[in-house]
Amino acid sequence: MDRLISMEVFVQVVDQGSFAGAARQMSMSRAMVSKHIQALEERLGARLLNRTTRTVSLTEVGTAYYERCQTVLNDVEEAECVVDELHHAPKGTLKINAPMTFGARHLAEALTSFKDEYPDVTIDLSLNDRLVDLVEEGYDVAIRIGELADSSLIARKLNVCRRVLCASPDYLQKHGTPESLRDLGRHNCLLYTLSPKLNEWRFIDAEGTAHSVRVDGSLQANNGDVLRLAAIGGHGIVLQPTFIVGPDIKNGKLVPILTDYMPTEINIHLVYPHNRYLTAKVRSFIDFMVAHFKGAPPWDDWLKDYPDHAVAKQS
Repeated sequence: MDRLISMEVFVQVVDQGSFAGAARQMSMSRAMVSKHIQALEERLGARLLNRTTRTVSLTEVGTAYYERCQTVLNDVEEAECVVDELHHAPKGTLKINAPMTFGARHLAEALTSFKDEYPDVTIDLSLNDRLVDLVEEGYDVAIRIGELADSSLIARKLNVCRRVLCASPDYLQKHGTPESLRDLGRHNCLLYTLSPKLNEWRFIDAEGTAHSVRVDGSLQANNGDVLRLAAIGGHGIVLQPTFIVGPDIKNGKLVPILTDYMPTEINIHLVYPHNRYLTAKVRSFIDFMVAHFKGAPPWDDWLKDYPDHAVAKQS
C-alpha cells in the first residue's frame, strides 16, 4: 500500500476519533481504513492504536508517530503547493477580516482593484470590530488598527492612523470651544468602548510632552461611525481616526479643536499567521495592499486646510 496514503489515513483516524469517521472523511470503506492501519503497524513492527468497540486511542509509539506524520504530510502539501504556484496564477478563496468602518469605507476600492488584477481569486470579506483568532477561524489575513498584541502573527504596516479631536459647529456654539485639555472634563465626550483606556484620552504637545486627560460622556459605542454621527448631530466631542472623520472636517460638518495637541498616533497593519510557506493568493494580496496604501492617505486631505494643526505638522 502507498505509505503516504496510509499515513494520511492514520492521521484521520486519530483526528476523527474512529475508523468510521476516517472512512467518511476520506471517502473509503471502513475495511480499507483497517487495512491501511494494519499495513503501517506491520511495517513498523509496533502497535499504533489501542482499539475497543467504542474508542480508538494512541499508544505511546502511536503518539510519536502521529506527530511525525503531521510534519511529513504538511511538508508534502507545501512541496506540491510550491510546484503548483510556479505554474499557476494566484487562485482560490481569500478569507479576510477587517474592522467595520475601515472596511466599509476604504477596502472596497482596494479589493475591486485586486480582483481586476487577480480574477481567479475569490474574496470572502468579514467586517466586524471583534479581535478574531485568524488560525482558529480560518482567516488568511486581517486588518488591525492600533497597538498589536504579542502573538505569532506577522504584521506588515499599511499606513499611519492619525486621530483628531473634533465637534460640530452647533455643539461648539451651544457649549463653547475647549481652550485647554482640562476643559474636556467639562464637556460631553463620545467614547469608543474598544479603546484600551475608555475614559482616558492621550495627546502630545508641540514640545513632544505627553498629556492625558480623563473624559466622560452620555454616549459610548463600539463603532466609530456611530460616534461620528452623534458628533455631527451636536451631541458631543469625539476623538476618532481621520479615516472616519476626515471627510466631515473637509466639508465643515465637524471642526477640529485643541489643534496644538496631537492625539497619539496608531498604525494600520495587515496581519497573517506565521507559515513557512505563503500561498500565491496571500502573498500577492499582501504585496498589493502594501503598495495600495503607500503614501499620504486620501482621508487626510483636510489637513491642507489646517496647516497649523499639530497633526498636519507631524504628517
